[in-house]
Amino acid sequence: MNVAECMRRVPGYTRFPSVDALHAELKDMVDARPDVLRLRRIGTSRLGERLHVLTVAGGPADAVVIAGPHPNEPVGSLTALTLIRLLCEDPRLRAELGVRWHVAACADPDGARLNEGWYGRPGDRRAYIEHFFRPDLAEQVEWTFPLTANDYTFDRPLPETLALMNLIDEVRPSLVCSLHNGEYQGAFFYLNQNDAALAQRLASLPGLEGLPLHHGEPELPGVEPIVPAVYRTPDGAQVAAAFSAGGSSADYVARFGTLHLVTEVPYWTDARVSDQRPSGRTYREVVTKGAAARRELIDTLQVSMRAVADDLRACSPFRRSIESTLQSVSTLSEMETAAPDLDRPTTVAEEFGNRQMTHLLRLRLLATFLRMLNAELAAGNHTPAIREERRLLAERLDRWYGEAEADSPGSPIELRKLVAVQLAAILTTAAHLRQTALRGEQIAATGKPHPL
Repeated sequence: MNVAECMRRVPGYTRFPSVDALHAELKDMVDARPDVLRLRRIGTSRLGERLHVLTVAGGPADAVVIAGPHPNEPVGSLTALTLIRLLCEDPRLRAELGVRWHVAACADPDGARLNEGWYGRPGDRRAYIEHFFRPDLAEQVEWTFPLTANDYTFDRPLPETLALMNLIDEVRPSLVCSLHNGEYQGAFFYLNQNDAALAQRLASLPGLEGLPLHHGEPELPGVEPIVPAVYRTPDGAQVAAAFSAGGSSADYVARFGTLHLVTEVPYWTDARVSDQRPSGRTYREVVTKGAAARRELIDTLQVSMRAVADDLRACSPFRRSIESTLQSVSTLSEMETAAPDLDRPTTVAEEFGNRQMTHLLRLRLLATFLRMLNAELAAGNHTPAIREERRLLAERLDRWYGEAEADSPGSPIELRKLVAVQLAAILTTAAHLRQTALRGEQIAATGKPHPL
């Protein structure tokens, strides 16, 4: 398999598809190739949306691809469409990989619809912020798999999560690929198996499209790298209790010995995300400054929430997201400031990444708060408190957005490049799994490894 050639076949996307457009495209694909593709319903979302999986014929192994597990991360939906087209067009590739593919192209359609305001303008950072939505952890598909660990139990899977659980139980996949993307960072990966050879191959892929690897702080403190920018998937038991969440798909598939891959690509990037030179500051200085900025964010929104709480009328996913995320921000800051070796020197990448996390949290939360207030105003709820907080927070958003842009004015990345990296990671991992299986079969049959 020529991975670089597969990457070159990714078309020049200019926008993310709406949920309706995505469903229509999947149906058109199946209508055009019923000999290879099958689309079936696997569940229903919380708001009544049909949940589908598209299966691409093949085998003997099974793979599940989960796109859009977080609705502000739609790169995976384009990757899913690209993978399906590529497999339809290339029967030799299907045979070489030896996989029957089960593709969930939009795992959270309810949340995706609340982000569609920016899907047509993927490089516009202001549009992204103003139309941003990410549910609270208890409403995230990827963090509500059942989990029992020590004294902690999570047993409230969403309907969308339950649909994926049933699919996984049915096909018992050898491989699961969960497709994610960040905002202002480098590319990185998670693997649930400590496979250095595969990790090295994955780490080489972003550079083929000119994307830097992420060498700043990992998104979760304490995760262990297999190689730079490829991390060992954290055990859900280490994460869930701290954030009142469930397990991830990686936790769920562990019962089947499944290889699990998470691919993270950015929307925007900057040379500093991979700059490993010393920054001239200690880690204590960096996290202390970040924690102070996040404390200001928490205090600001808590004051605003108290000002409008008695006037809010809508049963709003925005409010649930705000309240949950504020708690998560506080927990994350506590984890950072409690990290060992606080007096070690930091790299430019680590300091830049910490600042970007502050910008990200400020803009996400403030914009979500404004969406909550806008929904009240749109419903005719024009109390003085709602109107005044709307004015004050809009002014603060302008100020914080200006600070973020001044700190990181990088250009958006072409969607084609992001899709190509995710596609290559899926194909590379599937090929690695196939080679491993062939070696095992050859050794079992002859006592000698397969001559690959």
